[in-house]
Amino acid sequence: MESHDARIDRVRAAYQAARARLADRLIAADEDAVHRMPPGGGWSAAQIGWHVAAVDTSFAAVLSGEVPAAKPLPAGATVRPWDEIAAAIPDRIEAGKRVQPPPDVRRDAVLQALDESARTLDAALAGLSAERAAGYAITHPVIGTVPLGDIGDWAVSHVARHNAQAKRTLAASAAGEGVRGT
Repeated sequence: MESHDARIDRVRAAYQAARARLADRLIAADEDAVHRMPPGGGWSAAQIGWHVAAVDTSFAAVLSGEVPAAKPLPAGATVRPWDEIAAAIPDRIEAGKRVQPPPDVRRDAVLQALDESARTLDAALAGLSAERAAGYAITHPVIGTVPLGDIGDWAVSHVARHNAQAKRTLAASAAGEGVRGT
């Protein structure tokens, strides 16, 4: 079984790699394409990046305790392993209002927000104690109860999912096609 410290190290490295891939995609994209709304609706690649930064900042605030959303797990409570939680996540989830991007977000601001959210989330992960990771959880209305120790894996999955969405959005914008799924 993976120790808490090993898991945190693994998740921090995976998160940094996933976040770097998204930032690199936004940097490499044509200036107009990164801001273009995809045909058929949805977010631009810049808006996707903004959303990721906002969610990661929220994850960091929960992990650090800055936002007291985490509740102690009752004694004897069982939670699903992350793999089961991840497999049950629907293809499309409506983003909460706090993490919906503004219509006029610009790439430079998004890249700055991604860098700041990455630093904040990394610090929150590094400071997450084994006791808090295993003993506290949040409950998401769609995903269900998620222990704090799984939030890093959730962040990695979230970034990867939206990186794929940004890739589709940029390709569809270039081809003039619609894009499905956010």
